[in-house]
Amino acid sequence: MSEVVRVDDGAVAVVRLNRPGRGNALNEALKSALLETLREVAGAPSVRAVVLTGAGPAFTVGQDLGELGALLRTSPETAGETVERHYNPITLLLATMPKPVVAAVNGTCVGAGLGFALACDLQVWSSAATLSTAFHKVGLTCDSGLSATLVRAVGAARASSLVLLAEPFSPRQAAGWGFAGDIVEPDEVEPHAMRLARRLTAGPPRAIAASKRLLASSPYRPLAEALAAEAAEQSALGRTRDHAAAVSAFLDKEEPAFTGD
Repeated sequence: MSEVVRVDDGAVAVVRLNRPGRGNALNEALKSALLETLREVAGAPSVRAVVLTGAGPAFTVGQDLGELGALLRTSPETAGETVERHYNPITLLLATMPKPVVAAVNGTCVGAGLGFALACDLQVWSSAATLSTAFHKVGLTCDSGLSATLVRAVGAARASSLVLLAEPFSPRQAAGWGFAGDIVEPDEVEPHAMRLARRLTAGPPRAIAASKRLLASSPYRPLAEALAAEAAEQSALGRTRDHAAAVSAFLDKEEPAFTGD
């Protein structure tokens, strides 16, 4: 059985974590397969949007603690290497690939899984999902970008509470704290995510990629630098065929067809 399954539905690539009997716990094989699959979809010309989800009742319960425990007994000096080998590049790919990524959080979403979900551009949360940072439960701190993305999602004070106490919470609670995304019934998570992804595939690919770059960097830039970055992106996009064709379509009261040119 493949730990990660990719299925292309038109221009949408569905990437599914596939250890349902273990809550899609992130073992070495799954993490390696996920990283490889994300690299493939990021570079595939036929893919214009990605949906990340889990098989079974969980998105992911986070790190496979059984595998980690065995590694701590046999090779404790290498146990933490997975952060730089897997979690960091997976999170960066989700956040920075030039294609929009929708997290379809179909169930339990813990630890690195929560980091993965918040690194995606859009989120769809199951109303029945349980979320948690969980790291302090096993004597660790944040990884997978949570020290940054969680603060942006709920603010510094709430993020401190969620990390330090590591208590579980629901998507509806999170929405009250500022979490973005849509909350839907469990059987609607993937269909809703697919509808969003298909809308995104009809959008302008180069403009979407530019917007991802601007949104990722702007919170850390002074206003003058953000304005300069926006001007540079707009200048480049203004010379594209997609821009000219879209303006022409608007003037003709037609729907634009974006090709990425």
